[in-house]
Amino acid sequence: MNKPVELAGISRYRGELMGLAMIFVMLFHVWLPKSSPVYGLVRCGNVGVDIFLFLSGVGLWYSWTKNPSLRHFFRRRYVRVYPAWLVAACMFYIPNYLGTPGGGYSPDLPNLIANILIGWSFWRVDDLTFWFIPSIMMLYTFAPAYMSLILRHPSYRWLPVAAMVLAVMVQYYPPVHQAVGHLEIFFSRIPIFLIGLNCGAWVRQKRTFEGQSLWLFVLVFVMSLAMCVEFEESWRGRFPLFLERMVYIPLTLSGVMLLVTALGHVPQPVRRALAFVGGISLELYLIHIQFVLKYITPYKLGYCLTALLMIAVSLVLAWVLHKMLARLTSRW
Repeated sequence: MNKPVELAGISRYRGELMGLAMIFVMLFHVWLPKSSPVYGLVRCGNVGVDIFLFLSGVGLWYSWTKNPSLRHFFRRRYVRVYPAWLVAACMFYIPNYLGTPGGGYSPDLPNLIANILIGWSFWRVDDLTFWFIPSIMMLYTFAPAYMSLILRHPSYRWLPVAAMVLAVMVQYYPPVHQAVGHLEIFFSRIPIFLIGLNCGAWVRQKRTFEGQSLWLFVLVFVMSLAMCVEFEESWRGRFPLFLERMVYIPLTLSGVMLLVTALGHVPQPVRRALAFVGGISLELYLIHIQFVLKYITPYKLGYCLTALLMIAVSLVLAWVLHKMLARLTSRW
């Protein structure tokens, strides 16, 4: 416990952390009866989204401070996200438009085009099919402005606190709720993304915490996890969801630090496997529900077998899509 806890480990094990986050999210999406003793724990896998956003913020700080060019920044971000998004969006929204009375999420052709280009139905009617992609692209859009601001005026690093208040306003302040209340899932995730941007500087500077701080991380993690499990098992449907997402913030921060410490003792083959999953996490997110889990669930194979089949098939499809798009984008 006397060995310092290194923040640089967040960068060192970023791929492995992304892989774990993606596995958490995939396990969260498999249906599990509430009677299961692990129901609350599995439902907490939703925190994988927050881990993604935190790690994305850290990575964006590295990229921006290395080359503060808007053109370079957006090209790197969108070349990675947009091709895979276009493939998945076309495969989902075009059949949905053609095969659903009223056009489904696309009531007319302009809405169909907007859905394929920017995930418009998420912003319009809270379509959660691929909600993370339009959300992360929006966060990418204002990230350079935030990073430039905190470089010039470090006191604005407190803006994540204002973002937490905004999440409360989205739920309870009538003018804000009426305008964007349907986008709670987006606004309640802004704080952890900004915190990731803030922490990027510390990670790059290789800051450390004293070894005894590990007990603090354990305490915060246990308290946060216990509260989230309680929310899921006893209070689901009786509280606004943003409240649990606020608890996800300390759960994410403490969980990442504990995982970084643990990954230093994990065998290299396991770390490589996790990093592989992290490397295709975008494609896994786009594929695993609508194009795999949707077709396995009707067989009612049980939670474990359904989850294993979904992960196995999704890994193959995601890897193929990743390789195909990598060749196309590298040429471009």
